[in-house]
Amino acid sequence: MLLNRLRDTLKQRERASVQELSLALGMTPDALRAMLDTLERKGRVHKLPAQTNCGDCCKCNPDTLDVYAWSAPR
Repeated sequence: MLLNRLRDTLKQRERASVQELSLALGMTPDALRAMLDTLERKGRVHKLPAQTNCGDCCKCNPDTLDVYAWSAPR
């Protein structure tokens, strides 16, 4: 199930941008946002503040990134 793949990917990476998740899972950003909204309502993920980097490379413009972090117990 796609929601489980998303969950597992976020658990492994701890935080990721929608763009990064889209590439990793082969899904559109809009589809991912709908699933991330569901996980956020359930308290499993949380959206990080604007201008948060998704990782170490800093190649993306943080103003255009939606970065989510896993927040439920492992």
